[in-house]
Amino acid sequence: MKKISLGILLFTFLGLSAQNPEEPKNYQFTLQEAIDFAIDSSYATINARRDVAIALKQKWETTADGLPQIDGSVNYEYNAIIRQTPLPGELVGEEPGTFVPVQFTPKQNMNTSVTLNQLIFDGSYIVALQAAKTFLKYSDNNETRTKLEVRKDVVSAYGNVLLTQNSIGIIENNLENAKENLYETRKIYENGLAEEEDVEQLQITFQQLQSQLNNARRMRDISKESLNMVLGLPVSTEVVLLEDLENLANREAFQAEILTEDLQVENTIDFKIADNLVRQRELEMKLEKSKALPSLSAFANYGQTSFGDDFEFFSSRAEWFEFSTIGVSLNVPIFSSLQRSARTQKAKIEMKKAETQKTQAINQIKLQLNNAKSNFEFAVDNYELSKKNLELAERIEYKNQVKFKEGVGTSFELRQAQQQLYTAQNELLQSMLDIINSKAEIEKIINTPFTNFEK
Repeated sequence: MKKISLGILLFTFLGLSAQNPEEPKNYQFTLQEAIDFAIDSSYATINARRDVAIALKQKWETTADGLPQIDGSVNYEYNAIIRQTPLPGELVGEEPGTFVPVQFTPKQNMNTSVTLNQLIFDGSYIVALQAAKTFLKYSDNNETRTKLEVRKDVVSAYGNVLLTQNSIGIIENNLENAKENLYETRKIYENGLAEEEDVEQLQITFQQLQSQLNNARRMRDISKESLNMVLGLPVSTEVVLLEDLENLANREAFQAEILTEDLQVENTIDFKIADNLVRQRELEMKLEKSKALPSLSAFANYGQTSFGDDFEFFSSRAEWFEFSTIGVSLNVPIFSSLQRSARTQKAKIEMKKAETQKTQAINQIKLQLNNAKSNFEFAVDNYELSKKNLELAERIEYKNQVKFKEGVGTSFELRQAQQQLYTAQNELLQSMLDIINSKAEIEKIINTPFTNFEK
C-alpha cells in the first residue's frame, strides 16, 4: 500500500508539473546586445532570411528547367460502349454497296510510359539563369537593409525606454519637493502667515506633476512593449536595460569621427539596391530579345500497352507490347506582328528609368547623409546647451525657493521657476535621445558598422 501511495503521489506531482506553464524568461541587454539579439530574432529579419531562402529555391527552380525532366504515366480505359466502324460488305463476302459494322477497339486497355525531355538550347533559359542570380543578390541586399532598419529601430526604442525611465525618476523627485513645499505652505497659511493663492499655485504644480508622473509610467510601459516588438519578443516579456541614457549619449557624442568619414556611395545599401534594379531591367530587355531566337529540345519515351475484353492486366495471361519514340523539336519564331519588338522597346525604356532612379538614389544618399550629419552636430550642440540651461534653471529655482520661504518672493514666481526647471530637465533628456537617434541615422546611411551582417 505504501508503494501504491508513493506512486500515486509521484504521478500527481508529475501531472501538476506538466500543467504548469514555463516560467517567462527575463532578458538583460546593453544596447549592442539588444541590437545583436534583434538582428537574429526580430520578426522583420526572420522574414528577410526566409526571403533569401525563397530566392535560393527560385534559383534552383530556374536552373532545373534546363536539366533532364522525366515523367511517368499510367493510362487505363474502359469502353462501356464500343464505337462501330463500317466496313464495305464485299470485304467479308457480302453484296457490294453494303456495310458491315466492325469493332476495332478492345473493351479494356492500359498503357504505361516514361518520357524524358531535355532542353538543348533556349536563349530565354540562359537569361533566366542570370536573372535568378540577380534576384538572389536583391534578396541579400534587402536582408541587409532590413537589418539596418532593425538596428535603427532598436536604438530608438532602447533610447525611448531609457528616456521614460529617467523622466519618471526626475518627476518623482520634483513631485516630492512640490509635496513638501505644498505641505509647508499650507501650514503657514493655516497660521495666517501666507496667502491662499500661494497654496493654490503650489497645488497646481503638484497636480500637474502627479498627472505627468502617471503619464510617464504609462509611456514607460508602452515604450517597453515597443522595444519587445522590435526585439521579436512577446510584449509582456521583462527586459532589463543595462545602459544609462547620459553615459550612452556621451559615448555617442564623442564619436565625432563619423562626421569626417568620406562617403563611399557604392557601399550604401540604397545604392546597391538601385544598382541591382538596373541589372534586373537589363536582363529583362535581354530576355525579350532572346525570344526571337530559336529553341531546340529533345525527347525520348518508352512504354508498354495491353488490351483485352477482361481486366487481366496484372495476371500472367496479360500480353504487353512495347513502344518507344525518340525525337527533337525545333521552334523558330518567324513573325509576331512586331509584338516582340514592342516588348523589347518597353523593356529598354524600363531600363532607362532604372538608370535615372540610380542617379537619383546617389544624390539622395548624399543629401540624406548631409542632413543626418547636420542633425547630429545640432544634437551634440543642443546637448551641451541643455546641460548649461539646466544648471541655470536649477540655480534660478533654488533662489526663488529661498525667496519664497523667506517671504520676499511670490508663489507665482516660484511656480514659473519650477516650470522652467522642468522644461530644462525634459530638454536635456530629449537632447540625449536626439544624439543617439541622429548617430544611428548616419550609420544606417553609410552602412559602415555592419560588415558583420554579411553571413
